[in-house]
Amino acid sequence: MAGERNGHKEHKGHTHDHSHSHDISGIRGPRLLFVILLNFVITAAEVVGGIVAGSLSLISDALHNLSDGLATVISYFAIKISVRPNDVKRTFGYRRASIMAALLNASVLIGISAFLFKEAYDKFVDPQPVKGGIVIWVALVGLVADGLSVLLLHKHSRSNINIKAAYLHLMADTFSSVAVIVGGVLMYYLEIYWVDPLLTVLISIYILKESVGILREAVNILMQGAPKGLDVMDLVEKLKGVEGVMDIHHVHVWSLDENNVNFEAHVNVTDMPVSDTREVSEAFGGILGEHGINHVTLQFECDGCHEADVIGHKQ
Repeated sequence: MAGERNGHKEHKGHTHDHSHSHDISGIRGPRLLFVILLNFVITAAEVVGGIVAGSLSLISDALHNLSDGLATVISYFAIKISVRPNDVKRTFGYRRASIMAALLNASVLIGISAFLFKEAYDKFVDPQPVKGGIVIWVALVGLVADGLSVLLLHKHSRSNINIKAAYLHLMADTFSSVAVIVGGVLMYYLEIYWVDPLLTVLISIYILKESVGILREAVNILMQGAPKGLDVMDLVEKLKGVEGVMDIHHVHVWSLDENNVNFEAHVNVTDMPVSDTREVSEAFGGILGEHGINHVTLQFECDGCHEADVIGHKQ
């Protein structure tokens, strides 16, 4: 099985196998809190700088940073909630708290993209001169802080959808700071004001593309969809090749979160003692583990369901 096997139980023709490798301990403490603090410091600096310089782009970037700070706060509390143990009310635990937070973060990012598109259009139509020197220095402060935040979250963004959403917020801010610096230089030295909205559009397209990807993944998990790239019917055919298995039906495969995939099915076997189903269960565990499935529930039967579908139930 994928990860460490925690146990194997058998009773009344059912087997349950659990394996969990979701480790987010490195992002639960000071690192994430430091990222949050940096975001709010950047926001304050850009609001003041934008007002003094008369720069709408800096104020808009400050709004973006504020949303990032709030998104990271949501991520932090979602992670704290998601590691709570299972209880009688939440038998699967609280892991999906991080998925719900990722859904919220991605939705906010899409809203920010729409806002930036609108602001860019307005600046194309009516460009306003700004104090480029102030814009450059304030944006440099933002670039350093955003870059540091990105480095702090980079490692964990690959394995946690919620951290990935916060990471993309910060990555977008880093690019945004670069764009504001470039715009500031061009405005200060050449008085070219249309380059700022142009770069804003390009950044917004990037934010939108990444946000839609996160949104789709989060919605698929919340809708209990099969993991991306998993061919359920091909998997069933492999399982049917295990000795003693006659048929597999009522199959359900879904993601609990981005690291835990569940599989359950009715398995029609030849007439055998319950103790003999252990070998079938272990063979299933090996096959399913190769596909990243780490929580398995099997109901063994001998001609128990007639004319049953692989997926769903006959009416």
